Amino acid sequence: MLIRAKAPLRLGFAGGGTDVPPYPDFEGGCVLSATINMYAFGTLEPRADGHIHLRSADLDLALEYAQGAPLAYDGRLDLAKAAIRKLGSTGSDEHAAAAGFEMFLHSDAHPGSGLGSSSSLMVTVMGLIKEWRRLVVGDYELAQLACTLERQELAIPGGMQDQYAATFGGWNFIEFGANGHVMVNPLRLSQDVINELEHNLLLCFTGGSRTSGGIIDDQVDRYRRGEHLSLNGLRRQKALAIEMKNLLLRGRLNEFGALLNQAWETKKSLSPRISNPRIDDLYAAARAAGALGGKLNGAGGGGYMMFYCDFERRLEVERALQDRGCTVREFAFEPRGLQTWRVSAREHERGLDVPLTTGTAPAAVPELAL
Repeated sequence: MLIRAKAPLRLGFAGGGTDVPPYPDFEGGCVLSATINMYAFGTLEPRADGHIHLRSADLDLALEYAQGAPLAYDGRLDLAKAAIRKLGSTGSDEHAAAAGFEMFLHSDAHPGSGLGSSSSLMVTVMGLIKEWRRLVVGDYELAQLACTLERQELAIPGGMQDQYAATFGGWNFIEFGANGHVMVNPLRLSQDVINELEHNLLLCFTGGSRTSGGIIDDQVDRYRRGEHLSLNGLRRQKALAIEMKNLLLRGRLNEFGALLNQAWETKKSLSPRISNPRIDDLYAAARAAGALGGKLNGAGGGGYMMFYCDFERRLEVERALQDRGCTVREFAFEPRGLQTWRVSAREHERGLDVPLTTGTAPAAVPELAL
């Protein structure tokens, strides 16, 4: 038996930064995001000897641990280790508790891409273990646990939106309140609107990636110091998320695209590290070629940039970006979040992934302490 999982990456349109504590505790935050058909993938194959083997195709890294050996945090696949340490010893299957496994991981985008790939990888690993151990864990519980492991257990700076986007999938307006309270509000967009968005939105890789921690730390420090620009920027980001959500629901897409420009200008006010001369040049070139608005995804500094284009000018924007060394990537929106499935090992050897449907229910529902 093999177990597979995938969790989608996401585009963030507005509200980024308002999901980063301590802002939600005092004023409440909200983001507008959508998942796309780029994923973090994982495969788990049980072993009978209790050993754990971890492999990452993206990092060209393989780690092996004997039965009972600690999975120490050392900067190598720590996201996967955190999920395994939390969920791997919890469950109703006594045999599985003593067994090991091989886990293979890869992603359509590297960390630092701005598409939430690290959090999607965390959610994927949790999905694999949840399916293997037959744990009963709801979507909110899984996303919250992923946040806790990343932000507290591993002390990785960042917000809370990526874990919820990867778990739930689709177009969402996500609200963040005090004490970690989160509400995911799915948006029911017509297929006409989704098709138009997929045609007019352009996603390009700027040719660089970044470590978001320093950018987020700078943003949080400026908020804690009460800097006027940073505080007003976060409040404007929140207002833009609400405005853009309402425009989407009404199908007023050119106005939605124009507000992306305001979202980008507001985002840059949160920290001087968010943009740089190359990004500014790319943005100016895209706007001159016909983009109504656009922004970097994620914390900033590099990675993937998106633009909303006039229907007849999209190809001109694409050429302007390619002339400056960017790679344009086709994408579609993904309505589903985390998915897990089981595959017959015999069929896998023949090159066919055939899901197994056993109808076996878990013997008990384990308690997960968050």
